[in-house]
Amino acid sequence: MNKIVIISGATASGKSAFGVNIAKKIGGEIISCDSMQIYKSMNIGTAKISLEEMQSVRHHLLDIVEPFEDFSVGQYAMAAKPVIDELLSKGITPVVVGGTGLYIDAILYPMSFGGNKNEDIRRALEEDVIKYGKEYMHQKLAAIDPQDAAKIHPNNVKRVLRALEIYYTTGKCKSDMLNSEKEMQYECIMTVLDRDREKLYSTIDLRVEKMFESGLEREVEDLIAKGVSFKNQSMQAIGYKEFENYFSNEIDIDCLKDKIKQNTRNYAKRQITWLKKYSFAKWFNAENELNKAEEYIIENLRG
Repeated sequence: MNKIVIISGATASGKSAFGVNIAKKIGGEIISCDSMQIYKSMNIGTAKISLEEMQSVRHHLLDIVEPFEDFSVGQYAMAAKPVIDELLSKGITPVVVGGTGLYIDAILYPMSFGGNKNEDIRRALEEDVIKYGKEYMHQKLAAIDPQDAAKIHPNNVKRVLRALEIYYTTGKCKSDMLNSEKEMQYECIMTVLDRDREKLYSTIDLRVEKMFESGLEREVEDLIAKGVSFKNQSMQAIGYKEFENYFSNEIDIDCLKDKIKQNTRNYAKRQITWLKKYSFAKWFNAENELNKAEEYIIENLRG
C-alpha cells in the first residue's frame, strides 16, 4: 500500500505553511483538503494560500468550483482519488493539507452511499421542510441516526435531508455505513498541528482583522455582483454568511467582525473534536514542535 501524508489541525494552526515545507523536503505535491478553498473568487475569507506562499510547490483541488455551484463530499472524493493515485503511480508523495474532517474521511475510506439517491424521497423530504421546518427535520434525523445528527447543524438543511434520504433509500444509517467501511484506502502518515487554545484564538482574531484589511468586504460585494447569493452553499461559509446581516444594516462593522471571530473559534473547537477520532494521528505543538513533526513524517516515509 502506498503512503500518503496528511497534515491537519484547526483553522489558523499553520497547516498550509508546514505542508509546503514538507512537500519541498520530500518532493511531494499538495492536495487541498478544505471545503471552502475549492471555490473560485473566494480567497480572502477562506485564507487561501497565495502563489507566493506555495513556493512553486504544486497544489491540487484549489479553485475547482464556481461559487454559485454546490459541491458534495462525494464529488470531492471523486476528484481527489484520481489525483492521489496518479501521483503515487509516478512515485510522488501526496501531501493532503486541510482541516475539513469529512474530506479527510472521503480520502481515507470508501464511500458506498454516494449513489443511494431517490428523487421521490428527496422531494417528499423537501416538502416536509416547508411544512414542519428545519428544526423538526433535524430532530427526525436525531431519532434515526444520533451520531450523524450530532455532526450536522440544524441550519444545514442540505446535509440533514441527504442523511434522511440515505436512510429511507437503503434502510441503513449513514453513520453505520461509514463505520462499517473503516478499512483505509491508503496507508497514511497523519500529523495534527495543535496550539494552546488562547494562542489559537488570538491568532484567529488577528487573522480576521487582516482579512478585512486585505479587502474581505469588497470580495463579498464582488461575489454578490456576480450573482452569488447568500442562499448558495459557498456563502454559508464562516467569513461570508455573516455579511448578510451587515449588508441589511442589522449589525455594524464591529459586530460583524466579532461574529466572524466567534464563529471561527467555535469552528476550531469542532475541528479539534473531530480530529481526535483519528487514533493513528500524531499530534504536535505548532509553536515549538514543527521540527519533531517533520522528522516524524520523513522517518515514517522511509519506514
